[in-house]
Amino acid sequence: MKPQNFSFHHPVAFWLGCIAIIGGVLAHGPMFMMGRHTGYQMVGMEMDATMLAGMAMIPLGVLLAMYGLMPRIAQMKKSLHGDRHLQFHVADGVPLNGEHWKLVIVLVIALAVDVLKPATLGFVMPGMTKEYEISKQTAGVLALVALTGTTVGSVLWGRMADVFGRRAAILLSALMFIGTAICGAMPAFGWNLAMCFLMGASAGGLLPITFTLMAETVPAAHRGWLLVALGGVGTSAGYLLAAGSAALLVPEFSWRALWLLGLPTGLLIVFLGRYIPESPRFLANAGLDDEARAVLARFAGTEAASARQPGAAAVVAEEEPPAGGIRQLLRGSHARITWGLMVCGVAWGLVNFGFLLWLPTNLGSMGMDATAASALLARSALLALPGIAVVIWLYHRWSSIKALVLFIALTAATLLLFFALGLARVQSSLAMVLTTALLLVSSSGVIAMLIPYAAEIYPVHLRGTGSGVVAAGSKFGGILGAGFGVLGVFGHFAVSALLIALPMAVAALMLVRSGIETRGRGLEDIQDALGASRGSAS
Repeated sequence: MKPQNFSFHHPVAFWLGCIAIIGGVLAHGPMFMMGRHTGYQMVGMEMDATMLAGMAMIPLGVLLAMYGLMPRIAQMKKSLHGDRHLQFHVADGVPLNGEHWKLVIVLVIALAVDVLKPATLGFVMPGMTKEYEISKQTAGVLALVALTGTTVGSVLWGRMADVFGRRAAILLSALMFIGTAICGAMPAFGWNLAMCFLMGASAGGLLPITFTLMAETVPAAHRGWLLVALGGVGTSAGYLLAAGSAALLVPEFSWRALWLLGLPTGLLIVFLGRYIPESPRFLANAGLDDEARAVLARFAGTEAASARQPGAAAVVAEEEPPAGGIRQLLRGSHARITWGLMVCGVAWGLVNFGFLLWLPTNLGSMGMDATAASALLARSALLALPGIAVVIWLYHRWSSIKALVLFIALTAATLLLFFALGLARVQSSLAMVLTTALLLVSSSGVIAMLIPYAAEIYPVHLRGTGSGVVAAGSKFGGILGAGFGVLGVFGHFAVSALLIALPMAVAALMLVRSGIETRGRGLEDIQDALGASRGSAS
């Protein structure tokens, strides 16, 4: 029997929604072009009828596209009593092929786009501050609002991926991303804040969903190193795109052009959607076995897609989705490991968006000149670059959980070293370079492994939600970091290092007790092992 089309439930509604969103963004073009004689400054302009109509078209288009993708529940219910004996262990044993590499490339692009938008914040701040005539502190609210949006988006899109599918969530996230491009045509700072929150909410979902889809599609033998490499390459590509776009576009079209990039980059993901399959594990868990076999055949051949084993119904039936969602993560059988990963994420956010952000200022207060402080960070970052290769090797060849705990502990130890240097008022450039490089290596290793590990340990019906919650933890740490920065906490160099080292150390201890090895294991085997460990603990 030919599998049902699970990609678009109502393709006409989906594409009409896309057209409405694109048209809504383009409707802001005339007013943007009106500012070409004033350096594209739009502050104080009154929104015309075309612009207002465009703003109305965007939410309408999102709803249409959502209708085109989402109404699959009836289709799922019809198939819930289908053949539940699909075997993924055969697909886990196949070598990487062209289909896998196509998916990897597309997901790297999606992740780079996810990183691109928040990364442009630093490049729009100077022009925005000047045009709106606001203080740097007021402009800093924009970053806080965007970070809050990414936190909310990580949780919401992760949950949506578990309910409606990974592919649907990626495409909808990209469409919302397109809609928020109108941020580049807003005449008032208040409108920028609102749109920036929505931009963060749309972009924040791509991170956990891409890792979830990758984990459920790539063979077990290659899953670990590809997940970690995906995070490293995608993040680096996103920052490079942001910096390159700023250098190329801002001098000619002002800071607003960086927001308008949401249109072409979001469209790129939508058009690459043909290379993004639905997760076979999600399809099987929803009872859509014919569709799951079609995806498995695409990645592993017809033999793997039709493989089955007598008495193995529990392979998928074990993941029958109970009610609970986020509550189940925080209070159910996965609670201990979830809390450990969340504490780690929050502590990492404090390091990245707090301690490291204020490090140049603190070094200046210790007597180091501003130019020397910037050069120190540049040299430290250069020394830290090879660290990602070490992370990939350890995660893939040694142990996933031990590698993660090692880098968490190393981050905590480095912060304690900063605490000691701060107490001793050490101003040695060499000591600071080496310690900063060590912190960059260790903290980069933590975030490179954190979300990939989360994407491996949760069952199918919670994998997107779990990855999203852990990702949200790292971004919530960033929000705390920004808040503590305003309160002056990071002005106390040694004290702030000690305060962040404590939750890092606690996270390492929590994961030593609750973590599980995932290296080389099939996702279903990991769930069996988790179930066995819970049984022995009780």
